[in-house]
Parts: sequence; C-alpha cells; structure tokens
Amino acid sequence: MTLLKATSLAHAFDYPLFEDISLTLAAGESMAIVGVSGSGKSTLMHILSSMLRPNRGTVELFGEDIYRLSDAELVKLRRNDLGLIYQSHYLFKGFSAYENLEVAAILADQKIDPVLLERLGIERVIGQKVTELSGGQQQRVSIARVLSKKPRLIFADEPTGNLDHATAGEVMEIFEEYLREQHAAMVLVTHDESLASRCTHLYRMQNGLLNAI
Repeated sequence: MTLLKATSLAHAFDYPLFEDISLTLAAGESMAIVGVSGSGKSTLMHILSSMLRPNRGTVELFGEDIYRLSDAELVKLRRNDLGLIYQSHYLFKGFSAYENLEVAAILADQKIDPVLLERLGIERVIGQKVTELSGGQQQRVSIARVLSKKPRLIFADEPTGNLDHATAGEVMEIFEEYLREQHAAMVLVTHDESLASRCTHLYRMQNGLLNAI
C-alpha cells in the first residue's frame, strides 16, 4: 500500500532549490535523503510532511492530495497520522518527560508503552523535568513522544544528531521494528550515511536533483 506519493515537486526561495522530484513510499518501507547542508533535503521533507506548500507539484498522503485539504483537515492529519522528529526536540519545557509523552498519547488516543521507554533508556528519568535532562535524553524523549502516538508516517530530520553512534544504531533498530509492526513508513533526513544505508531507499540531494544511490 502506497502511503506517500510526490509528483513533479519544485521549490525555490531566492534561488531555485530543486526541480521535478517524484517519489513513492509504501507501508513498511523507509527512505533516507542525504546531501550537503543547503542542498534542499530538509525543505523537501517539510513539503512531504505537509509543513510547506511546494511551488509546483503534488503530495499525496494515504491517497489524498494534502495541499487541497482544509486547515482543520491538515491539523487532524498531523495529529493522528504523522510523526515529526527534529534535531531540536521541541518538548514542553515546563513539563516532565512523562507529561510530554502523555499529552501526545492523549491527543492521539493511544497509551504510553513502558517497553519503548526502557529500550530508549529513559525509563529512570521519565519523571524529571525536561530541563533537567541531557540533550541526548531529551532527544530520546522526543522520539518516544512521536512513537507513542502511533503515526502511520514518520518524518525524521537528523533524529539521532544528539546521540552517540551506538545509541543512534539502537534507535534506528527501534524505528525499523516499528515500521514492520505498524505497517508504517519513514522519511529520514540525515548526514549519517551508515544509518541512511539501513533504509529501504537511499537518495542523495545534489544540484537540485534527487538521485537514487
């Protein structure tokens, strides 16, 4: 089942960023996009994840053209079906780590999985305020928050940037299991080509083009 289909995407700011990008992603698959800073890979992910309207082209998620949806429909889509992970964690600083997870789980009508917290190594700090956690712990809480809502599509921009190599590998393994078990899919933007190579599809953004590697 195709979860994501992009057709003839083009975007520019003060200069052309990319042209004529088309791709598809099916349930259970993952896609990694690598490239130098400024090549447009994060902008492409923002377009695919409903956060930025392209200059040209269409994006279909779950069979619907998302840029034809109303604002209310987009909010519902993001809340229930999409999981967005960034290198900056965007956690609620006045809340504990657990309360951050709880908000996401309640909004998506899901339960927090204690096994997931243990695998991410945050079960012992889950009651602490976000501001008391290290950068790596905050990032793992952010990942747990997204997975707790059981999204059908995960968009992850440098999700392991604050983690050491071993922990990054463990997090990638968790993502891989999640995609298989939930019949979900993931778009990963990263500079870490060893992690990128674990994805089903691997692309490089260069000179305005997205090329399969």
